Amino acid sequence: MELIDQLYAVTDPIERARTAGTMIEHHQAIVGEVSRVRREALEEMLANGMTQTQMANELDMTRGRISQLLSSGVKPERVILGTGKLTVAIGAKREANRTDPSDTLSAESFAAFELLADTARTYGLDASYEVIPPPGLVHLNQSNLIVLTNPRLLPFLSQVMEADPNIRYVQDETGWYLVDLNQGKEYRSPRDLGDAADYGYLGRLPRPDGKGSFLYLAGTHAPGTLGAAHYLVNNIPEIYREVKNKRFSAIIRYEFKPGDQLAKRSADRVTTLYRHES
Repeated sequence: MELIDQLYAVTDPIERARTAGTMIEHHQAIVGEVSRVRREALEEMLANGMTQTQMANELDMTRGRISQLLSSGVKPERVILGTGKLTVAIGAKREANRTDPSDTLSAESFAAFELLADTARTYGLDASYEVIPPPGLVHLNQSNLIVLTNPRLLPFLSQVMEADPNIRYVQDETGWYLVDLNQGKEYRSPRDLGDAADYGYLGRLPRPDGKGSFLYLAGTHAPGTLGAAHYLVNNIPEIYREVKNKRFSAIIRYEFKPGDQLAKRSADRVTTLYRHES
């Protein structure tokens, strides 16, 4: 009621309506996340061997209500993407050989955003994108953040990736490539040799402020970013079962049709789905 009183204290009707809308969005997000946590708990009870009748007795509900909650509401795996409106930050590059250069996004990175946004909507989440121009100063300390493109366009991400004990992007005289630190194996992009394939990084990394994490999808080249997005959206339930909302990482191999980097042939994980925390 205190919040309602504060709302009525706003004398300007335009500002009052705007404030009320913000409050509704905020509380709807909270209700959605609480619903997700409840369904997750119910599914955990089932996995531990409880019957729906036992669950109903413990929670003072009818068995029909338990069944309804298990088949409706927010799916627990949604947390892999986020708990509210998603912001997808995409690294851009500056056009060369122009008197009025602008910042451009690769077709593959924007296709990755569209793929993520479409999938987010199926989980009841909205998504918008933010272009990060050179030199790639992306603001990482925000909730429900997904970052696209590699450290060549977003240099600070190579430092943040040092929090990943399993996989790194490394640069030498030939360019960027991924390394599985546990296996001591290098993953250099087949695209550099003219093949229709690329590697991408998929992981959840800590925010610099220590108050959360963000998803990071980064191809060695632009196709690898799209490949990481394809793997993510097609395997959200599996990833959730393995890592819940904890930090993780993996390397994805993306194969596309020769001459068309947007046309997926396959997007498969080639490393363990590493968990960063016990």
